[in-house]
Order: sequence, then structure tokens, then C-alpha cells
Amino acid sequence: MYTKLLSLCHQGLKVHSVEVEVDTGRGLPGMVIVGLPDKAIMESKDRVKAALSHAKMPVPRSRVTVNLAPGDLKKEGSLYDLPIALGVMICTEFLKPKVALHHFRIVGELSLNGQLRGVRGILNFALHAKNESKSLIIPAENYHEANYVEDVDLIPISDLNDLLAFFNGDLDAVALRTRIKNAPSEPIVKHKFQKDFSEVKGQSSAKRAMTIAAAGGHNLLLIGPPGSGKSMLSERFPSILSPMDRDEALDVTRIYSISGLLNPSQPVITDRPFRAPHHTISEIALIGGGSDSKPGEISLSHRGVLFMDEFPEFKRNTLEVLRQPMESGRVSIGRAKQVCDYPCQFTLIAAMNPCPCGYLGSRVRTCRCSSSQIEKYLSKLSGPLLDRIDLHIEVSDQNPKFLRQNQSPALSSGEIREQALIATKLQKIRYEQTPFKRNGELKGAAVEKFCPLEKDAEQLLLKGMEQLGLSNRAFHKVLLIARTIADLEQQDTVKINHISEAITYRVLDQKIFK
Repeated sequence: MYTKLLSLCHQGLKVHSVEVEVDTGRGLPGMVIVGLPDKAIMESKDRVKAALSHAKMPVPRSRVTVNLAPGDLKKEGSLYDLPIALGVMICTEFLKPKVALHHFRIVGELSLNGQLRGVRGILNFALHAKNESKSLIIPAENYHEANYVEDVDLIPISDLNDLLAFFNGDLDAVALRTRIKNAPSEPIVKHKFQKDFSEVKGQSSAKRAMTIAAAGGHNLLLIGPPGSGKSMLSERFPSILSPMDRDEALDVTRIYSISGLLNPSQPVITDRPFRAPHHTISEIALIGGGSDSKPGEISLSHRGVLFMDEFPEFKRNTLEVLRQPMESGRVSIGRAKQVCDYPCQFTLIAAMNPCPCGYLGSRVRTCRCSSSQIEKYLSKLSGPLLDRIDLHIEVSDQNPKFLRQNQSPALSSGEIREQALIATKLQKIRYEQTPFKRNGELKGAAVEKFCPLEKDAEQLLLKGMEQLGLSNRAFHKVLLIARTIADLEQQDTVKINHISEAITYRVLDQKIFK
């Protein structure tokens, strides 16, 4: 007997329909799976057989052939257990469905006792089912995550008996959803940060630069000796970012879903990601790829922060692969049998020492490095990479006596975030009809269009760029920083004082990286 069901597979963030064809015929008992399956799918036959047996359902005593079509599309994971088991139940005539099978998309992993386990990428599957106007049969474990997608018909199944009851007409979708207790249609968004800027004494210039970076989505490089507070400042940066809207939360959650990194207690990510990879990370782990083309750290940082401490200690090749994704906001990973495209619009916060020993320019210790050592150390960072980092700021070490005596309260993260939100709201209105969200994303003609300059401001900008000898890209970066400073002051036009401050955040190009 023959039957056909419909399932799904993901290739990066793209979702494709997969036909699961099941045929029982003459031959020695056993199951064969064809259609470019991976190792996990090949093992489905053993899981399906054990699950059917424990659920007291007939196991075929003939040859079972399963075809996953199209045959030239690579399939991965254990999500085909459920449609294969359903196909076997129909082919053995144990189940005679009372509803049309082509209305459903079916995914799910079986345990040996017939229970269902959750699968990766369910949010993408829910979006695909919504676009196709189809119902989606999923493990009950995945319901909270999939339910974040509006207007999609979800059928949460706990085990094979639920599946049988649903297709026999004994249980409907409403009853199955009702059984899942405390399933909120909308996640509760809580923005609680354990680390606050009020704990950072002094460093007013660094805090100002971080306010600008948070307001406009600008990349930031912190340079200073050990113990000056670079990591402390960076770890508190997410606490001053604007909250994600629903679309942004959906984008981020989709990436974490296919990566298998979602916490069951938090099926939807509502706070901006903060990723801090170690400097020994490989290119593939940073950018993404591997045999399964998973997202890398830059995509896991999408709409959030990528913090790279000890910046020059990363391998040079690893740093150089950041250049194109930082410019385009997307990364394309090509492999022999598939090409995956992931978004990666992140804010880069990089921190580094000014020299190998770390104490060049320190107020408390003397640098022991020779000029050649310092030059070699700084040469690890290429000019094109530094060009893509908008703000360069020196973080000086502070006298412990000052830190002990300075009891004046510092601005809290909430207060700084309110300042940044003023600029963020202006940008949201300004770019409503464009593909951009923040000043830092502007490119090409959009820079000139949305950054009108007063005449004296333009003259200062041209003069400053000529004296500093910076590139055309750096010219645009200064202009975008000035645009954000103007937004913080709620000014429509970029003025001379905005340009003057913006230029100060690029002088390290000449002071250190000369």
C-alpha cells in the first residue's frame, strides 16, 4: 500500500516542503529510507519501529520503503519520525484518516515509547505553514514557540495515541491546544539587567560614546590599559539598548530556533542578544557554516551585540572575515550541496590594550614595550576593518583613591537608555518608509539624503577629513555619528558642534594606528 504526507525542511532560514512517501510491499521485513537523508534520518526506522511497538500499534512484517522528495535536497534531523510513523499506520490500515492529508504539514521526533520530542526550527516552520495557509502538526513541546506566530493553525501532539485520535476524529485541534496548560499567546517581556551603568565610576567620555553607539547602532572600539573598565562598560551596553519590537524578536528567535539554542522556559527571545566569543574562536564558529551550515556568532548577535574582548588576539583571518558581513548585514555560507543566507545586523563592541604589555599611556604603570613591538601588535588590525568601526575611544585607568573618594551617583542604565531612546524614536519615524532602522545602517545616497549639513559644519567636516587623511567610508561614518548626536539633541540638521564631536571619535586612526 502507498501513501503520501507532507513535511518540511530548513536550508538556513529558508523552508522547503518535503513529500514523505511510504510504501509497504513484498520483501523481507525492514525499512529503507531514500532521498538524501542524513545519519539522524537513517536512524528513524529504529525509533519508529520501537515507538509503534510500545504504543501497541502494528509493525509491518513486510518491506517498507520511505522516499523523501525532492531527492536532490539534503534533509537533516529527526523531524521526519512522526510523518514516517503516520505513513506506516496508514499503510497497515491501522488508521484510516477522516481528514484530507494534504492540508497538514507534519514534523516531530519520536522517543522509543511513542512520546514526541521537540525539534529545531519550529518557528520557521510555523511561518511557512502560515504563508501556505496549512495546518502544522508539531510536538506539544514546541507549541509555546510556534504560538508566537499569529494566525497559524497549530496541532500540538504529545504522543502517537494523540495522533491516532486526531485523525480518527476523536480529538480536534482545539481540544489538543486546550490541554497545554499556561500557553500564553504573547510572551511576557521583561527587561531586567543585573549589570547597571550606575556601578561604573567616572569614564564619562566612554559612556557618552556608548550612548551614541546605542542610539544610532554604531560599532565601537575601546582602547585602554588592563583594569580600566573596558569589559565592565561593554557588559553593561545591552542595558541601554532600545527594546526589540515584535518583528525583531521574531527574527532573532528564528535564528536561535534553527540553532537549537532556545531555552524551553523562554521559547521567544525578547531581549537583545549579547555574544562574547573567546579570541581562540575559529572562522566557521564566528561566521557560521560547518557540515550543517549552522549560524555563527555574528548571526546569533543579530539585532544585538557582538563583544570581542582582546581584539588583536583574534587570528587575523578570523577578523578579516568580519568585513563583508559588517558592511552588508548578511552572510552567505556556500557549501557543496547548499547555500545558506543569514542576517547579521549587530553592533560590534571591541576592546583592546594599546600595546602588548597593556600599559602604554597608563597613569599608574610604565609601558615596557619597544616601538617595534607596539607596531607589530597594532598591525594585527587592518585599515579596512578599522574603517568599519565607527567610534574609537580611549578608556584611561583611574586612580584607586579617586574611585574610593568619588561617592557622587553615576547615571543609571535606565537614565542613559532614556537619552538613547529619544534618538531611536526619531530614527524610527525618519526611516519608516525605508529598509533602514538606525543611522548606522545608512548606505550610499541615503547618507546624503538623511544627513543634511549646515554650511559651516560641512566645511569643518571636509577640513577635518583632509587633515586626518581618512577614507571615504570614514567620511560617511563621521557624518552618521554626527547625525546620531544631532538626534540626541533632537535637531533636524547636523550642526558644526555635532561634526566637531564626531571627528574626535576618529582621531585614534592617526594617534595610534598611524
